[in-house]
Amino acid sequence: MFLRLIALSSLLVACRDAKGKQPEEKPVVAAAPAPTAPTSKLDAAKQKDAKKGDHEDSDWVPAEFKQGMARWKDTGVYLDGKPIGFLSFGELPIALKPTWVKDKVSQNKPADCPECPAWKWAQQRFYKFTDYLKAVGVDIHKIKQLHVYGPRLSQTVVVTGKDLLSKRADGFLFRFGMDVGGKALPWVPEGFGNGKTPDKIAGVMIYINRKPPIVTREGIELDGAPVYGVPYYGDPIRGGVRVYIDDKLATIVKRAELDPKKATKNAAGELQWNFGEFLQSKGIDASKLVEAWVIRDERRQEHMPWSDFQKLSFTATSQAKGGIVLGDKQIRANVVALHTRPIKQTELPVILPEEQW
Repeated sequence: MFLRLIALSSLLVACRDAKGKQPEEKPVVAAAPAPTAPTSKLDAAKQKDAKKGDHEDSDWVPAEFKQGMARWKDTGVYLDGKPIGFLSFGELPIALKPTWVKDKVSQNKPADCPECPAWKWAQQRFYKFTDYLKAVGVDIHKIKQLHVYGPRLSQTVVVTGKDLLSKRADGFLFRFGMDVGGKALPWVPEGFGNGKTPDKIAGVMIYINRKPPIVTREGIELDGAPVYGVPYYGDPIRGGVRVYIDDKLATIVKRAELDPKKATKNAAGELQWNFGEFLQSKGIDASKLVEAWVIRDERRQEHMPWSDFQKLSFTATSQAKGGIVLGDKQIRANVVALHTRPIKQTELPVILPEEQW
């Protein structure tokens, strides 16, 4: 009997750990508004990240062959179940500015200088969640809850509207694994919200008008039923070319959803669609647009007046590496940002030399 009790106790411990027990160690952040980053920039996190927008996208796998959290490849932001944007460096709103945090990094130590330090102070690029919400037009005062999904749904960070309005929210941040690219990573002050501290962000859910689901040891539940996708929406969005108007998600170009009846053929015999007509087919009013930017590999690249851009035709072949190819110059686009005003060069993010990759 004694041996049976020991075996049963071991089984219970194993089951508890399998249900998402959180690690004991938590990052320590100084009191807002001047949070302190970890003493290491986690260089390992700067390894190639298999997600849309990297230099290559050969690791992409269709959603129907993915299960569980593997479906959450693109870090979408959803408001009451409606997609409003994605946490990708190249898709950040123009108005969103970084919060620079002191960071202790290693440096080469001269062999003839034993007294020289092996580290130096640098800056780490972070972004406040509250600043992001304001930049995409979300009224923080109306938010019931904000959920930041981790690698497992049971690791979801739950933050109330009251939390977001507190001074401690200045320390509720996110950054990217490669500083100016890669997967979005959260930074949660000790004991903030429900106290969860996941190491990656799978998705962000904002609830204003709809009832927030609850986080359990098993995952996410809404009215007692488990939810494995986006509450009130379904499977998380994967792939496609996102189109923004003034930093707000307007539509997504998906190759499988393009109507071949509305296409023409280019000189190579490939189907192509007119970009202006595509927007019109989505019911989007383009009358106030003045400028278009092509975003590729997490950077704003080419830009031109909307009057010229709307005339471009695009193809969506497999050679586009998850994007589309625009015009005779074969401009590859992963994201298209449209604006109702010209964007000045000084408004674009400044990338430091040490952030280049």
